[in-house]
Amino acid sequence: MRITKAAVATVAALSLGLTAACGGGDDSAKSDEITGSITLQTWALTPKFTDYLNEVIAGFQAKYPGTSVKLLDQPGDGYSEKVLAQASSNTLPDVVNLPPDFALPLARQDLLVDVSKDNDLTKTYVQGAVDAYKFKGVDGVYGYPWYLNTDLDYWNAKQFKACGLDADKPPATTQELFTQAATMKAKCPDDYLMSRKPDVSDFVRAGIPIVSDDGKSFVFNTDQAAALVDQYRDAYAKGYMPPSVLNSDYQGNSKLFTQGKVAWTTGGATGLADFEKDNPSLKGQIAVSKALDTPPLYVQGVSVSAKSKHPATAKAFAEWITNADNQNKFGHIVNVFPSTIASADDSYFGKDDGTPGGKARALAFGELKDAKNLIPYEVNSDMQTLLDQQIALAVKGDETSKKALDDAVARMNQLLSKQ
Repeated sequence: MRITKAAVATVAALSLGLTAACGGGDDSAKSDEITGSITLQTWALTPKFTDYLNEVIAGFQAKYPGTSVKLLDQPGDGYSEKVLAQASSNTLPDVVNLPPDFALPLARQDLLVDVSKDNDLTKTYVQGAVDAYKFKGVDGVYGYPWYLNTDLDYWNAKQFKACGLDADKPPATTQELFTQAATMKAKCPDDYLMSRKPDVSDFVRAGIPIVSDDGKSFVFNTDQAAALVDQYRDAYAKGYMPPSVLNSDYQGNSKLFTQGKVAWTTGGATGLADFEKDNPSLKGQIAVSKALDTPPLYVQGVSVSAKSKHPATAKAFAEWITNADNQNKFGHIVNVFPSTIASADDSYFGKDDGTPGGKARALAFGELKDAKNLIPYEVNSDMQTLLDQQIALAVKGDETSKKALDDAVARMNQLLSKQ
């Protein structure tokens, strides 16, 4: 089971095969009735959740006599390549578990159904989750949101108190983070509040466009983006961040937070238990708050193959497995959140039960209505690495922020043109 932040993989290598697959299939055999046999493909959900999935399938088959659903689960590793290979060989399952970044190349090749036709999905699912399956240069929505996750901010309350800050009033925005980082540095020269350089998500939070409207080029090398990188450069020069943030062996702010070396990190709703498990001295010393600015949204969903011989059955099942009742049941047995608006009525997700874990879960669930994908799906891992290297040069002062962004955009556009 994955809530992925990864980007589209291996698209160029299979693009010819995908294009060829568009001509396959037997459209004459398709039926508009909810009947017949379909296949559901999930991603690394069995055997742990086999019983749950079988229960969902049984409920659907009982509601729609004459239907049958075969469950097919794929291993975690190499899943995107597997899906693309299935698409290129015209063997894509009827309903397939796809995060948005894996759905993108298939949507571009008309291999997935636009599930928004005659269907206002925003009446059923939270807005950000629906938007996650809308892609630049492609009209429509190409997946039903299934389960979600997001991040919270975690703060070291002991360090806050010692350094003149109030953990009950932590930064709520990036700009407040800079301000409180300066206070911490003034009071405690050896402590750090900030411990990472900016990335694409920071530009998105600041309202900076990343990709052109047609999805064919990156456009974030703007003066506004350069000014934000300049802020990080100045903060680094003033010692607000540990020098290791620019090193190749940088461990990440979560690791540094767990070690007690920095006072802020991000993490999921279960992060608190993980931090305390890895460092028991943090127990009772961690404050939690909503994510800075715009909360990130991590999405899993199910898409419908445009080649399904039983499209009505496939769509009905995709809607069935992602309805509020089935999503809520899943959210009770695994640490994810449902994507349906009606799930707000389930107090398990949204009610603070007075425990630290319960507070974190309620905060995270409350964020979902405003959460957004903060790394466009056109930005793959190679591009993120390239941008990270350029920003490191700018933050260190070896390159101006504008030139670093210009160089990053130019090289990323070269990679994008090959997708």
